[in-house]
Amino acid sequence: MKADHKSVLTSLKTAKGQIEGIMKMVDEDRYCVDISHQLLSTIAILKNTNNKVLHAHLTSCVRDSLENNEDIDQKISEVLSIVDKITT
Repeated sequence: MKADHKSVLTSLKTAKGQIEGIMKMVDEDRYCVDISHQLLSTIAILKNTNNKVLHAHLTSCVRDSLENNEDIDQKISEVLSIVDKITT
């Protein structure tokens, strides 16, 4: 992975902590809207982290493929597959 490992891991650990907190909120039968806010916050962290990983992929792996005259169609297909999942 070409993304900043420290930044990605920090974000994932934060999301993990939030998920554990959300699970505790559910166990404590907390107010649904409060739980929903925490879920949205966690989703935002994961989306941001995914954007970092994809950005790194495009600016390194895909660029390397272009510079080395490798089959770029596979790289484009991989990224488009992820974009399709994000937008649906």
